[in-house]
Amino acid sequence: MPPAQFAVFGHPISHSLSPAIHQAFAQQCGIELEYRAIDVPPAGFADAVRRFFADGGRGANVTLPHKAAAFALADKHSVAATRAGTANVLTRLDDGRLAAHNTDGDGMVRDLAERHEVDLRGRDTLLLGAGGAARGVAWPLLDAGVQSLTIVNRSPAAADALADAIGEPARVRTRYWDDLATIGSFDLIVNATSAGVLGVALQLPFALLGSRAVCYDLSYGKAAAGFLDWARVAGARYACNGLGMLVETAADAFVLWHGQRPDTEPVYQTLRRQTA
Repeated sequence: MPPAQFAVFGHPISHSLSPAIHQAFAQQCGIELEYRAIDVPPAGFADAVRRFFADGGRGANVTLPHKAAAFALADKHSVAATRAGTANVLTRLDDGRLAAHNTDGDGMVRDLAERHEVDLRGRDTLLLGAGGAARGVAWPLLDAGVQSLTIVNRSPAAADALADAIGEPARVRTRYWDDLATIGSFDLIVNATSAGVLGVALQLPFALLGSRAVCYDLSYGKAAAGFLDWARVAGARYACNGLGMLVETAADAFVLWHGQRPDTEPVYQTLRRQTA
């Protein structure tokens, strides 16, 4: 019997670490599988996904720029995917329908809380960005106990829409990007913008950092370098990239597909050395 088929869809996707992560998990758990990266532009995404599952695919991870399209394509949606309106995991159900999941936020919270030993409770949090990445982590941050969440996005309408969707005016507010220098300081700053991926430098004031600030970029590698360099110069207590989040979200997908939770730490440490 041929091995079960899995994939990650994105555009571009050649840089993806997901194939290596899932192969490492499979080796840990004694599971035989084939996992590949599929590069497809937005116009061809839906057809490519349908073809993959029609040919026997069991599950797929989804990354930029397809997370909203993945949510729309699915027949069934998890609570996390429904709240975010995006999906990073698609699973074929026994009846052939597709189920959408979003494991981004839980993966980030677990990386911060368990790997980096950051207590999120009571933190005043600044979320930079209001797109799909930000929507994936906003609710889990609130669930983890942050005291407040301030959303700042270059397009104010998107920030307001996210705040309205969350519906907690006592804890969630929006501010204009041009007000960053005057909105105070924060204990946790999460960069969910695509600036690093696009090679654009963020111009951020040092006044944003509180005395025990933690800075976290959802990207990793070169895409996160600019924001993390700023955080270190500004005096952040911790400056973390999203590599651990990537591994944790992959582990959640692995559980959905195989019913086993792999040990993420050795995989994270291997990738950390390789991407340093």
